[in-house]
Amino acid sequence: MRERLLAAEKVTGIQWRDGTLHLLDQRLLPATEQWLVCDDVAAVVRAIRSMAVRGAAAIGISAAYGLVLALRQRLAEGDWEQSLEEDFLDLAEARPTAANLFWALNRMRERLQRLRPDENVLAVMEAEAVAIHQSDREANLTMAQYGIEQIRRHQGSEQTLLTCGNAGALASGGFGTALGVIHAAYLEGMVERVYAGETRPWLQGSRLTAWELAREGVPVTLCADSALAHLMKTKGITWVIVGADCIAANGDVASKIGTYQTAVSAMHHGVRFMVVASSTSIDLNLASGDDIHLEEHEADELLEVAGKRVAADVEVINTVFDVTPADLIDVIVTEKGIVERPDTAKIAQLMCRKRLH
Repeated sequence: MRERLLAAEKVTGIQWRDGTLHLLDQRLLPATEQWLVCDDVAAVVRAIRSMAVRGAAAIGISAAYGLVLALRQRLAEGDWEQSLEEDFLDLAEARPTAANLFWALNRMRERLQRLRPDENVLAVMEAEAVAIHQSDREANLTMAQYGIEQIRRHQGSEQTLLTCGNAGALASGGFGTALGVIHAAYLEGMVERVYAGETRPWLQGSRLTAWELAREGVPVTLCADSALAHLMKTKGITWVIVGADCIAANGDVASKIGTYQTAVSAMHHGVRFMVVASSTSIDLNLASGDDIHLEEHEADELLEVAGKRVAADVEVINTVFDVTPADLIDVIVTEKGIVERPDTAKIAQLMCRKRLH
């Protein structure tokens, strides 16, 4: 199965070539496929903040490479250890909801602290960033296999799936989380159709998710976010499958705004709800979803489309993530295994399993 998934990969958003980070600019898709070349840490921070790269895992991977670029510059300047702390801070503040960002930065810091006197610091840290990237890709392949086992176990073949947000190859190190499961299920002949919400206000669903699925040959139908409950009622949806930006210790999940109301609708209509995310998205220091920092973005994202104002001059709230309570979730799929009907004890047990490297 793994070889078949590898052969089916058609989308990638992150490349590390010749000591430089290349990011497919997600702001321009699907009209333009343009790669950003990031040769210093400031460029990586800008890419993360501006949404040129987005998705929790992709942000974490980009930040790891950003530290390599920062270290290279700091080494040339001389007193690098103290100066590098500023770069750690700049990257950490770029997108505060993404748990993978802090996990990746912490892993890079821990490797730096284990550095031996005979090791080349730049080579070691570059190898660590590459390992973070590769481990996420491997995790996605593992999660895809776990996810389709769940689908096969609870439903028959030829299923109708629904997703919101974007949790594909563009949001990860490769193959994707939620879309990875969907793509794998399609390859197994288990998917009749996928409905994708548009995902306002950045339209990740229409610009990215629909583009990825279509490129992979998966039959996809785009719909308005406000139509999701109606589709559950009328189209025989069997599963909602989404990604996650952060998972609290009790299984509450922070994801793209609109995921919470989709989960409520799924519960009402008897549709099973799956969250697919690597264990690096789980933060045991956060007791519940109430402790997750939810980002708010600028009002212009709602007031304007393509730089043109389309809304009245009114007050705006633009919270870009929401929290889906654990009791609305049927299963969380990670590379370490699955958690059905998640709670604090089950999440703790999952995290005690061996970490994927």
